[in-house]
Amino acid sequence: MGKKVTVVGAGFYGSTTAQRLAEYDIFETVVLTDILEGKPAGIALDLNQSRAIEGFESKVVGATTGPNGEGYEAIEGSDVVVVTAGLPRKPGMSRMDLLEVNAKIVRQVAENIKKYAPNAVVIVVSNPVDEMTALAQLATQFPKNQVFGQAGVLDTARFTNFIAEELNVPVASVKALTLGSHGDTMVPVPSRCTVDGKPLSDLLPAEKIEELVVRTRNGGAEVVALLKTGSAYYAPSAAAARMAKAVAEDSGVVLPVCAWVDGEYGISGVYLGVEAEIGAQGIKKVVEEKLTDAEIAGLKEAAEAVRAKQADVAGL
Repeated sequence: MGKKVTVVGAGFYGSTTAQRLAEYDIFETVVLTDILEGKPAGIALDLNQSRAIEGFESKVVGATTGPNGEGYEAIEGSDVVVVTAGLPRKPGMSRMDLLEVNAKIVRQVAENIKKYAPNAVVIVVSNPVDEMTALAQLATQFPKNQVFGQAGVLDTARFTNFIAEELNVPVASVKALTLGSHGDTMVPVPSRCTVDGKPLSDLLPAEKIEELVVRTRNGGAEVVALLKTGSAYYAPSAAAARMAKAVAEDSGVVLPVCAWVDGEYGISGVYLGVEAEIGAQGIKKVVEEKLTDAEIAGLKEAAEAVRAKQADVAGL
């Protein structure tokens, strides 16, 4: 124990992430911050009252933050900071529609992380996540391995779920993978998808796999359209919490995340969805696996799309 994790943003995504992190019972302190007066403290009080029932000792602390960095001293000494701050999508909005408004929020959060938690590993989940991850690294000036983003864990989980439902098999029997960006240039990797060890392509026709790929790519929008207000948070928070756990435990687990790529797959100088080994310092290394030519081409296409947008955020 003795470790401290902060979740910035106490909306549905942030509060559910804080709940999952507290229930893991591997952190001494879970800090939840928000700009809404009293909200994080109220959620913290509620979560702490569940400790005796769920049997965890992690203490949840809520802190209200202000426009000039007031309240951020609560995050001091955090080992991990998960950034969920920003506006969620509304039906019909793309993640890119959030770019400018969320850039201002993420930049301000990142500057306060730099000030109060300079040794923290930063996990960015605010949308559009590939661009916001790049922005958080620019604003903190942290080493690139210390800042990474969430996408692949969530997208892979969505893909896995759709495959399991289509074939009516347990999710545990499905191994799937998505790389690339979180959005239109997502690159599902059918060559690495198996069910009970059998290649997915032996079990489903190509057009059905493509259908599941498209549904995965639009997985967030499908939830947004059904909810009408707000966006997905149960699966996303599970993904973010699992990533924070890997950092806290220095586990070395390999997960698909948005990491800085420098030469892998012939791609350099961009934050992109790839598989990486996760440890106490963030990204230990990007793991390069064998992909088909088509999958590598998709990855390079995603890299260029993201690179153009990441250049834009530098000025926001």
